[in-house]
Amino acid sequence: MGEFGELTRLAATQGGFVTAGQALRLGVGREQIRYLVRSGRWTRISRGCYLPSPAGPVALRRAMIRAAIASIGPGAVAVLGTAAELHGIAGLPPTAAIHVSVPPHRPHVQRRAEPSLTVHQLTLGDADVCRADGVPVTTPARTVADVLLRARRYPAVCVLDSALNQGILAENDMSLVFAYLAGRRGAVAAREFLAEADGRAQSPLETRARLRCVDGGVPPEVLQLPVRDDDGYLLGVGDLAWRGARLIAEADGRAPHLTPEAVYADRFRQNRLVNAGWRILRFTWSDTLRPDYIPQTVKHALRQSPKRR
Repeated sequence: MGEFGELTRLAATQGGFVTAGQALRLGVGREQIRYLVRSGRWTRISRGCYLPSPAGPVALRRAMIRAAIASIGPGAVAVLGTAAELHGIAGLPPTAAIHVSVPPHRPHVQRRAEPSLTVHQLTLGDADVCRADGVPVTTPARTVADVLLRARRYPAVCVLDSALNQGILAENDMSLVFAYLAGRRGAVAAREFLAEADGRAQSPLETRARLRCVDGGVPPEVLQLPVRDDDGYLLGVGDLAWRGARLIAEADGRAPHLTPEAVYADRFRQNRLVNAGWRILRFTWSDTLRPDYIPQTVKHALRQSPKRR
């Protein structure tokens, strides 16, 4: 079993995966490889690349990206949505696609056996590339600029908000993103997306709910509003708020609000806010897919005076 220990150690040095060639050189035959994959002990992550240890979805995805970059060779860089994923920037729809850019002197790189791999040929300078999780990747500013040029408004603003909220981009980085857009196709729309960014949004769901309100003519007066009682005690923080109407809209993401502890905390906080004279609306991701639902619900609530309730 010494060859398997060697493979495990080798995998740890190169992002978790090993290649078929490396396994063969260490004494693991092709039939053994097929058996290990069929039995579930190994996971095939791309053509000729395997994960020899169990891994969760996140680790598996990262290994697939690393293997794709390594399979193309020197000069390959993760770009677009894959770069955003490696930086931890949220907001784009989930996808199995892996986006990689190759240098200009390698225009004919193709990976037809891997349909999830999309090869681009972006013009990148040394200052446009860094490393994230051990992978060559476009810098956050370049990544966001490239995404803005290709994404529709809602996911584009979600990406901006996510990068700002997490500190992946600072406010003064916006000028760099703006510079990356200059003279490129789609720059006019992308600059409009920049103007709508708000780093106070703590999730893509909050961004989408805010944009629905803006489009419906009821933009929130403030985001992440801290509500305190007369003694200054913090009762809660409202995702979107209209102070004059004492109205708060909460964006309820599925994962953060499904545990028993989260449900208890949500109810406890809502009761305190209601008792303090605030009204609470709650919206989910599916609500943001209906253009009129959120703004119409907010408008109806705004028309009702808190005194009459």
